[in-house]
Amino acid sequence: MSVVVNALLPVLLVIATGHLVARMGIITGEQWRGIERIAYFVLFPAIIIATVAQTDFMALPAFEMSATLVASVVAMAAIALALQPLLRRVFAIDGPRFTSVFQGATRWNTFVALAIADELLGADGVALLAVAIVAMVPLLNVICVLVLSHFTSGPAPGIRKILLDLIRNPFIWSTATGLFLNVTGLPLPRFAWSTLEILGSAALPIGIVCVGAGLDLNALRRPGPALTSALLLKLALMPVLGFGFATLMGVEGPAFTAVMIAMSVPSAGGSYLLARQMGGDAKLMAEILTLQTLAAAVTMPIALLVAV
Repeated sequence: MSVVVNALLPVLLVIATGHLVARMGIITGEQWRGIERIAYFVLFPAIIIATVAQTDFMALPAFEMSATLVASVVAMAAIALALQPLLRRVFAIDGPRFTSVFQGATRWNTFVALAIADELLGADGVALLAVAIVAMVPLLNVICVLVLSHFTSGPAPGIRKILLDLIRNPFIWSTATGLFLNVTGLPLPRFAWSTLEILGSAALPIGIVCVGAGLDLNALRRPGPALTSALLLKLALMPVLGFGFATLMGVEGPAFTAVMIAMSVPSAGGSYLLARQMGGDAKLMAEILTLQTLAAAVTMPIALLVAV
């Protein structure tokens, strides 16, 4: 219990610090957008490239982890879609609101996952989370775009745009770059590694501060069926799915912990942008993200106690 608390508490305190900084107006709206962009496009790619390039993946159960994570995402997507008629008929949750429930149930906050993996598992945890990024990010992007295009009236991007967005995704290209350096053994000068390490050392604290700044506590209303559904599916059922598939695939040790981290974190901040872009219920999405982030402070220790 103390191991889990000691790993989670610093992350939660940094999230709270980010929220306090935003509320005090020390950093304002567009300034936060700039900080988020440098974290997303520069700092996180640096830590992923450096870690993946120098990790012995032959010693990691990459196939078993990937199979576990993909199976968990597909199973959750299927469950959410199966619940859609019931949610519409019983609770009057229309198409746009359902897409926010769907994104809230399936997506994961990579920033928070990387920070917790670093606290619990060190450098190996970041490498294991890179496996999760490769397995989950393309799949989730495609699934969520298809669901939004079906259940909303927003414009559906074509196949070409989807592929370009995936290629441009910094988590994908940085992982691919790290894998290329890892497989080829291409030598880089010491100053290049040092540069990546300096940039990467700033990634996790800045990314987590941005998560706290994005919390909108005023957006929370009395939890209704849509908000409650997304909360239960993501923070209660998704860890159970991850645990079950990991056990079935024989995932153990640090890899099992990494799977449980990826399965138990709240949904991704990018889901709000996608909802706004494609005609989903962006307000509900913001509420889901806020409530899940707060609730994860209670649910994640329970999920991770199983894994540690």
